[in-house]
Amino acid sequence: MLKRAMLATVAAMATLLTLAAPARAGATLDAIRARGQLVCGIHTGIAGFAIPDARGVWQGLDADLCRGLAVALFNDASKVRFQSLSSSTRFTALSSGEIDVLFRTSTHTMMRDVTLGLRAITPYFYDGHGFMVRANASITKASEMGGATICLVSGTTNELVTADYFRTHNMTFTPILFERTDQAFAALQSGRCDAFGTDASQLAAGRSSLQAPADWTILSERFSKEPYGPYVRRGDDEWFDLVRWYVNALMEAEERGVTAANADQMRRESTNPDTRRLLGVSPELGQALKVDPAWVVNVVKAVGNYAEIYDRHMGPNTPIGLARGPNELWTRGGLHYPLPMR
Repeated sequence: MLKRAMLATVAAMATLLTLAAPARAGATLDAIRARGQLVCGIHTGIAGFAIPDARGVWQGLDADLCRGLAVALFNDASKVRFQSLSSSTRFTALSSGEIDVLFRTSTHTMMRDVTLGLRAITPYFYDGHGFMVRANASITKASEMGGATICLVSGTTNELVTADYFRTHNMTFTPILFERTDQAFAALQSGRCDAFGTDASQLAAGRSSLQAPADWTILSERFSKEPYGPYVRRGDDEWFDLVRWYVNALMEAEERGVTAANADQMRRESTNPDTRRLLGVSPELGQALKVDPAWVVNVVKAVGNYAEIYDRHMGPNTPIGLARGPNELWTRGGLHYPLPMR
């Protein structure tokens, strides 16, 4: 009995020491701060997500998510270095430490999450595999594409989705694989392929940059679930937590009506306890993540809430013209359901 009591006492003391120990940032966060710059993996170039403008400045949803994360860390959107990566090199670059985080139209799948030494964090964009064909091809559904030559990007889930569909329906097709999305679009436009198979948002983005967008039709069917989200390396919980709650905060800010224009005012005037907590009036959220208590205010002022970022780069008033659909908040029929930040 005495021995058991002693063991219980030792265990209790160990627990108290653990709780009393000062919180320490993880290795990734330490390295980023020592470097003074976030290194963010993005696409090699797809409108709406990440593409350089005429001045060579990266623009798009993924690019702004990288900038916003730099603001959360440094309160400076310029403290990010973009590393453009192909589909086949993106995960290797993250595993090797070449980048700190991957925001690159990357679908969360079980095998990626459990076999690559990486961690999928939380979806920020919901999509699905589709096909694009010439408008004059008289094709209205994928079942009419038997024997087609299809452009695909290597290293993507779209390879498997396309093969599974044609195998399931006892149809044949000829794949032509490319390293980059722009190469696949060029091959499609030149007539090397009858169709291009990839996620519908990327089809819409690519179509907007073709010589005659009206000459191309995106079939209405969707053949997969493609939730995009950031990836980080395994084994660094602090960095995982920061990236996860950063993405969540952009959606929470939208739900609470916090915008780039009113963030400071809402921090001063809001009486809602959850909004005040989100905006750092009380400091516990920032303290838990080891960032500035006003980190959400700083981020939203710099890049906007989720809706502002989406609308700026791919919303109805852009050349891409994508309605929010599943990327709406849950209160408006979408899938974005920000977790409570308390």
